[in-house]
Amino acid sequence: MTLEQSLRLAPVLAIAAPALAFALIALRLGIGHTPGERWTARLVALAFGVATLAIAGAASAMLVGGLTEVHVALGAWLEVADRALPFELVLDRLSVPFAGLAAGLVGLTGAFSARYLHRDRGFARFYLLLCLFGAGVELVLLGGSLELVFVGWELVGLTSALLIAFFDERPTPARHGLRAFVIYRVCDVGLLSAAVWLHHSAGGAGLDASERWAGVRVPAGALDATLVGALLLFAALGKSAQIPFGGWLPRAMEGPTPSSAVFYGAISIHLGPYLLLRAAPILERAPLAAGLVIAVGALTALHATFVGRVQTDVKSALAYASMTQVGLIFVEIGLGLPWLAIAHVVGHASLRTLQLLRAPSVLHDRGHLERAMGAELPRAGGHLERLVPARLQPWLYRLALERGYHDALVADRVLAPVVRWLRALDRLEERWIAWLEGRPAKVAREPERGEVVR
Repeated sequence: MTLEQSLRLAPVLAIAAPALAFALIALRLGIGHTPGERWTARLVALAFGVATLAIAGAASAMLVGGLTEVHVALGAWLEVADRALPFELVLDRLSVPFAGLAAGLVGLTGAFSARYLHRDRGFARFYLLLCLFGAGVELVLLGGSLELVFVGWELVGLTSALLIAFFDERPTPARHGLRAFVIYRVCDVGLLSAAVWLHHSAGGAGLDASERWAGVRVPAGALDATLVGALLLFAALGKSAQIPFGGWLPRAMEGPTPSSAVFYGAISIHLGPYLLLRAAPILERAPLAAGLVIAVGALTALHATFVGRVQTDVKSALAYASMTQVGLIFVEIGLGLPWLAIAHVVGHASLRTLQLLRAPSVLHDRGHLERAMGAELPRAGGHLERLVPARLQPWLYRLALERGYHDALVADRVLAPVVRWLRALDRLEERWIAWLEGRPAKVAREPERGEVVR
């Protein structure tokens, strides 16, 4: 096999291997035969092992061949006149490290989960969603067109919501999974709109061919670049739990610990920064959009640090710590420091995966360490308390416990007006249908504040 053939095969294998594992598990579940735990774990380990080796082999081949970018064209989804939706994968200095890291960490999480979920009734379902997530992530990272990125983006969002609601015998996980899914869907409008506007504005009026991104040229006009950059930032806010959409992340910890590690500590939460890193040529032409990236990242880092100080369980504390670090990564991207951001993502993803996978045993480890020392471990953050006046500390503590009233403000000032508007449209539709049918309209009573609508 030639170097070119091996490079063309690597990204296909990285996506196809977890997709095939998903199909095999789904097939056995579909015919009513629940696969055994050992068979499922080995199949998933093989799939992500193949994906990791394929990306590692591609990276080695590119280094030996002195290549920095390889495009794998697999045809087109749709061709209309002079426009086409390409099915293209790309290997470059951004996608290769991210794709290799993602495949390795998902495979590691799959190996850990074999014992963590042993004899759980949702064992096969967890691995089914893990494989679909892995395929979606690789599609986002290796997609050479914004259409492919969008498909993988949606798969990641769907699997994330389903794994948050994994323990469906309780109502809280299902409610939190629905909350995350709604936020994803709202923010995904930004990615879809950016794709449409890129094709509209940069189809034939872009920069040189060397300055292309996501299968289309970068917009030449500063206004178009600013609009696309703002839309991509809006799409990244939901996946990466940045202000004002960060409230779903601590609630996502209702899911299994392995999914929390791979989604909200390592991979899914970093897809927003990856999207913005891909959009670096656009942000360079749009200082206003880059400034928005910096502002959002800085505000999120401050908010998450403040609220994370008062969390009483380790998974929530790690969730806010992840939000803080991703906010700092946003700042680095907005300042035009892509390589620092990439190194930050790799280090943070590796550390957070380890911390979340060890979260169930951290109290045991702390007790063992304190017994060995013969004393309690010092409490972190005491030096910060000395900087705050004693009279302000109770008020700040209450503010942090309420998460800065962030969720309440979003619910009362953003969501509530939208819900009232939708209910008004629903009542208007009821009256219209009643008028067409020649009968009196039955208008539903407006529910009181805090009333549960059944």
